[in-house]
Formats: sequence, C-alpha cells, structure tokens
Amino acid sequence: MAQSARPQYQASLALQIGYFIRLGRPLHLVGGLVFNGLGIAIAGYLGVAIRWPVAIWCQLIITSTQLMTHFSNDYFDQDADAATVIPTRWAGGSRVLPEGLIHPRGALIAAVVCGGLALAVIAGLAFRQDVSPMTIWLFLLAVFLAWSYSSPPLWLNRHGLGEITGAILVPGITTLLGFMAQAGKFNLIPVLAAVPLVFIQFAMLVSVNFPDFAGDTLVNKRTLVVIVGPERGARLFAGSLFLAYLLLPLLVMAGLPLLVAISVLPMLPIAVWQGWRIHNQAAIDPTQWNALAFWSIGLLIGSALLETAAFLVGSRTNRSLDSSQPTG
Repeated sequence: MAQSARPQYQASLALQIGYFIRLGRPLHLVGGLVFNGLGIAIAGYLGVAIRWPVAIWCQLIITSTQLMTHFSNDYFDQDADAATVIPTRWAGGSRVLPEGLIHPRGALIAAVVCGGLALAVIAGLAFRQDVSPMTIWLFLLAVFLAWSYSSPPLWLNRHGLGEITGAILVPGITTLLGFMAQAGKFNLIPVLAAVPLVFIQFAMLVSVNFPDFAGDTLVNKRTLVVIVGPERGARLFAGSLFLAYLLLPLLVMAGLPLLVAISVLPMLPIAVWQGWRIHNQAAIDPTQWNALAFWSIGLLIGSALLETAAFLVGSRTNRSLDSSQPTG
C-alpha cells in the first residue's frame, strides 16, 4: 500500500531544522561575507576609519537578504526544480521541496521573515547619523532586486534578466554597500574593483543554468541560457571571462590601483582553463557540469579575496607613507 503523501512533513524537529539549513544553502552565504569584506577593505584603503558595529549590521542585512533569496528561489522555482533532469550540487535548487522534505509554505514564510529582518535592520540604520540616505536607498534597492530575482512581480530570472541582475547585485552592489556603509558617500574605486568580478559572476550564473536548460525549457522558465541556447550561452560564458581580464588596463586608467588589477592575474589560468572546457562542449556534457560551476565559483571568490588582500596591502603601505612624512 502506498505511503501517505509527503510523510517527511512529520519529521522530527532536528530533521526539520536540518532541512531548513539545507534549503538556505549556507555555503552560498560565503560570497556575501567576501564582497562586504572587499568593500570594507576599500574603505580602509581610502583612509576611512572602519566602524565595525556598522559593518556587522551591514553583514546582517546582506546575509538576511541572501537567505530570503534562497528560500524564495526554491519556493517560486518549484516547477523548474521538479522538472530538472540532472540536478547538480550548484543547480536545480536545494532539492528540499521537490523531495517533499518540508512544506513549501515553510520556505515562503522563511523568505518573508528573512526579508522582513533585512528591512528592519535597514530601518534601524536609517536612524544613525553616520549612515547616509544614499546608503539606505542602495540597501533597499538590493533587497528589492534580490526578491525580484525569482519572485513576483518581476520574475527576473524567468525573463532573461536573472544572470545580469545577479552579476550586478552580488559582487557589484554588495561591494559598494560594504564601502558606503563605512564611507557614507560614493566613490568610483569600489565600482572599478567590482567590474571584473561582475563579469566573472555573470559567467558563473550562466554555468549553473546549463544543467537546468531542459527543465527550464519544459516549464517555460526563460533564463538567458534558455533564450539563446546552450551553444550561444557557452559563448557568453567565455566572452564574459575574457572581458573580465581584457578590461583591466582600462580600469587602471580610470583609477583602479595597479596592484589590485595585478592581484587578480594569478586566477587567469583558471579562467583560460574554463574557457577551454567550454570550447570542448562542457556546456552540454553532464559529466562536467559540477566541475564547471565549482571552478566558476572558485574563480569568483578567489579573485575577490585577492583584490581584498591587495587593498589591505595598499592600505598598510599608505599608512606607512603617511607616518614617514615630516610633521610641523
């Protein structure tokens, strides 16, 4: 006799907590820490006195927003995730809802709670005199875009805008927020530092949509890979990685410190290798999907950490130069 529908809903509290942790995809939260840290490092490089309480509140907003996105993504992508033919560690959602491990309504409630927490902290920061209105508005924009990535009313990832939105939001706006929460004003350097990371992030998001192509097509979820097809998606992947490095001289001319531009070059062999893999049909080879996404993520995080280290070295050098200047 068949078991009752979705018996996992009656799982123990410990199992339920474990399912929610899996649904939140904690490994993916590392990026928020890294990009906020990059923004803080840039602020220190430019001589801003770091306010760690503000940095912690900023990180709470970023992490809450990430969790909101993870929960809402799984809830609103249930049809696509269920249709995924070959899920991987990095694509097809957390698999918690398709496997019936928790009630879908729980994911939606968790998303709303996390979004509400982010907005509450933003409201608290708005009352601080040392946090600028521009920073508050940028926080609100980030939360709105994060919700809209795979949720109504915009459904960005179902209309070919998810990859570009995620690329701008994750390394771009997050880095800028980490900086502006400290500095209180706009500066071009965080934007310049984020540009190669935005292109690498875009390539990474394209790579994780290759395994979802069949399922997304079946439910008419029109990601960019579905719209252009895997072959052209592979070209976008390779072209985006190419631009990440090709633009470095222009970024230096625009004001990016030379040391920062040089710092990402050790990751270039990985980018070239990824391009070679794509050239050899990795986009349509299920045996390569996990590795393709893994190294794309590694390329992104590694590049961001190297930039952070370069800014920290530059900051120390600047302080040493300032202390060596004669006074009086």
